[in-house]
Amino acid sequence: MSERLTIADSKRAFHKAFPFVIPPIYRRVTDELLVELHLLSHQKSFKVNPIFAVGLSEVFDSFTRGYRPNKHLEELFDALCKSNGFDPASIRSQSKKVHATFQNKSLIDIENWLTRKKEGSQENSGKEFDELLNCGDHYTRLITIGHASIINGIQDEKQSHDKTKEIVKEISSLLGYSSNRVDRDISQYSHNLEKVSQALELIKESIKRERKKREES
Repeated sequence: MSERLTIADSKRAFHKAFPFVIPPIYRRVTDELLVELHLLSHQKSFKVNPIFAVGLSEVFDSFTRGYRPNKHLEELFDALCKSNGFDPASIRSQSKKVHATFQNKSLIDIENWLTRKKEGSQENSGKEFDELLNCGDHYTRLITIGHASIINGIQDEKQSHDKTKEIVKEISSLLGYSSNRVDRDISQYSHNLEKVSQALELIKESIKRERKKREES
């Protein structure tokens, strides 16, 4: 982790590492992640873990879709992490490893695992899913989003948002997280993602209209 930097220190380090203009639609999520990572870097009870790595990668990738120039994305992610003392390469590596672990699993696998866990069974069958509980003691919404990303990735077919939320809340219960907080964080994430997607569509339509006007004139 980083030394005891202030948020101003982190912002200066970020802008030095990423000296480019960030389009307005992406600026808010960049600022929010910068502040969130700064706060986490000062939490003694927080340690980077694989599920957090999945959540951070998921939030960044989801909210930067359509970013131009695309070649700046890796630099942007690196700057956000390094300005707060996090290792971006390690986070990306852990995220990919977790997704690889679960890519051939199914909802039935995880539901059976949850049943055994709730019953207190020590059976080793499905022990790969124990990785989902390797989250440390400090709660962050990025862990909840990490769980949701993993569940969405292992579903046999497109399932409802409610199904994902149900499973994530069961996992969170095993970790002792607040059900209300988890529910709120998942809902807010989905809502914000939808708003960004709609905004990007409006921008695309606006560009098309302007292009058409120029061609007609």
